[in-house]
Amino acid sequence: MRKVTTALLALAFVLAGCTDRKADSKSAHLKPEENAAPTANQAAPNSIELQQPADNNVAPARTPDVVFVPTPQEVVDKMLEIAQVKKDDLLYDLGCGDGRIVVTAAGRYGCRAVGYDIDPRRIKESLLNVKENNVGHLVRIEQKDIFTLDLSEASVITLYLLPRLNVRLIPQLEKLKPGSRIVSHDFNMKGVKPDKVVRVTSGDNEESHRIYFWTTPLKRTTEKPAPGEED
Repeated sequence: MRKVTTALLALAFVLAGCTDRKADSKSAHLKPEENAAPTANQAAPNSIELQQPADNNVAPARTPDVVFVPTPQEVVDKMLEIAQVKKDDLLYDLGCGDGRIVVTAAGRYGCRAVGYDIDPRRIKESLLNVKENNVGHLVRIEQKDIFTLDLSEASVITLYLLPRLNVRLIPQLEKLKPGSRIVSHDFNMKGVKPDKVVRVTSGDNEESHRIYFWTTPLKRTTEKPAPGEED
């Protein structure tokens, strides 16, 4: 009996280890892929200081909706260019990953930016990126569920989410001030007509990406979301 009990305990630990490794492979952005290192290197001068939250060492409120894949820097640059980011903007990145969008926006344009993510690992990466690029006086990183946020103060929203998640954000996006800009890497928003769609080529393999751009008030269409996209 002792041998049987010991064998069962050993099996339980093995299974627990497998579960932990599987859970560790998930995070807070998109398709599975290796994480890329942050690339923005410019510091931003003279703007409003944003204090970082005191404690980000907390577990996710729930399982992340998507797996983290970094947006290529060429795409980040184009997203911010299309959104016509300016120094007086307040940018929210919903699902900020390693923080490269908010760091680039603050470093290049001198604007304030807030990155939100539900995964504490991404929060730590973002905070490190903010520190290394000396933009802590402009950038705030918060661990939050993006679907609980009041977005109304932002003038620019950046996204790299799945289409159904973009659709789910529509009620929040409709509360943005008129003239606010929304840019999404690769994924559209069914039922809302984009102002423009731009293709970008990135990397040595010349991978093609799309950038969708909307301004508020959103231009609703008769196009219905596919099953599951309105969840």
